[in-house]
Amino acid sequence: MKIIILGAGQVGSNLAASLVSEANDITVVDVDAAKLATLQDRFDLRTVLGHGSQPSVLRAAGAQDADMLVAVTLSDETNMVACKLAATLFNIPTKIARIRSADYMRHPELFGPEHLAVDYTISPEQEITAYLRRLIDYPEALQVMDFADGRIRLVAVRAHGGFLVGHELRYLREHLHLVLRERPQLEKVDARVAAIYRQDRSIVPTGNTVVQEGDEVFFLAATENIRAVLKEIHRADQSVRRVMIAGGGNIGSRLAEALEEDYEVKLVDHNKKRAEQLAERLRHTLVLVGDATDEELLEQESIAGMDVFCALTNDDEDNIMSSLLAKRMGAKKVIALINRGAYVDLLQGGEIDIALSPAQATLGPLLTHIRRGDITVVHSLRRGAAEAMEVVAHGDRRSSKLVGRRIEEIGLPEDVTIGAILRGEEVIIAHHDTVIEAEDHVILFVPNKRMVPKVERLLQVGFGFF
Repeated sequence: MKIIILGAGQVGSNLAASLVSEANDITVVDVDAAKLATLQDRFDLRTVLGHGSQPSVLRAAGAQDADMLVAVTLSDETNMVACKLAATLFNIPTKIARIRSADYMRHPELFGPEHLAVDYTISPEQEITAYLRRLIDYPEALQVMDFADGRIRLVAVRAHGGFLVGHELRYLREHLHLVLRERPQLEKVDARVAAIYRQDRSIVPTGNTVVQEGDEVFFLAATENIRAVLKEIHRADQSVRRVMIAGGGNIGSRLAEALEEDYEVKLVDHNKKRAEQLAERLRHTLVLVGDATDEELLEQESIAGMDVFCALTNDDEDNIMSSLLAKRMGAKKVIALINRGAYVDLLQGGEIDIALSPAQATLGPLLTHIRRGDITVVHSLRRGAAEAMEVVAHGDRRSSKLVGRRIEEIGLPEDVTIGAILRGEEVIIAHHDTVIEAEDHVILFVPNKRMVPKVERLLQVGFGFF
């Protein structure tokens, strides 16, 4: 596939790195020659220096025969104009635009083919806010991903003190049935462990696999059963009631708005004018003017009593320092927003409980529109090394490699697992004898993204179907 990426920032660079390894023809456009030179040194791709919203630059990038334009510059206006040009002048089939402004996102009619001709929009701030909300709702979790419109979730959790630690996986289902008898309000409890990482090494889970203390366990379950399954793997320390947010920018203010009805929220911002605006807009959030790296301020605001501290400013160093300080002063869980990928790798899992990369959080939604096959959701995991995806099975047993077959019959690529299925409104946790039917939404875990092309081939429907 021939893809033009506008913007060589964190999002564009991460996307290029992910796609170039899959035999795509990638061209990256940016006004920063140094960023383009760095990309060319690292990857086998083309670069074009210039403004992506200019017809001559798009033509130089090969827009006349491109399959897709992905506009992810920091300017919403540049991204939207580029998509309109791609449609009007070059007839590029698929146009994706990164939109940061909530004002634009409130008017989806703007993006229709008769107006801006944007086929898909990606909002990093919206994605990160939703992701942070899930992490706060499940404080034991390292990652929480939605599938099937939120009816199924994939959760990564560090094994610690739960029933499953020291036991074989085959006992999980049996023990969950005991939980069901103790909690009759749950109609059905089932889960599937999709992957285990032990000291950063992937282990393909089988019924005989023993979960060890400290393992990173990825499991799939119906959303209403997540808390019951979490207790089997991680002893819950305490629920979340108090949240402090450092930074009142787009992400910090959105998160406060999303949380304030259900949690006690404090928001700290150093800009007095911005803080006054937020105090007027937010109904139940206590807005403070100050610096989150100020030890005295944190102590005055009872940081030791905070269940979660989120550092969401635009400055990586401030986020790191305030998170480390908050943790040292007693905050139970700290989350830091960090743009530089090298920092994320260094800090994740240390004193900072979760180091969140905006570029990685945005990568999955972009890949959803780029992968071949009928794929409705893609989540990028473990800093891009693994993926989880929701695919729709089409055809019949004669034309499809999935439909009409038990999971144990399907020739899945190496280490790839099927964890759950949405059939109509029913959530089915996949086991070896589960049969896939046409139009099922199938959730796959791909621990090594090099297997993605093989998964895409598995989804192809033979000519007999047509």
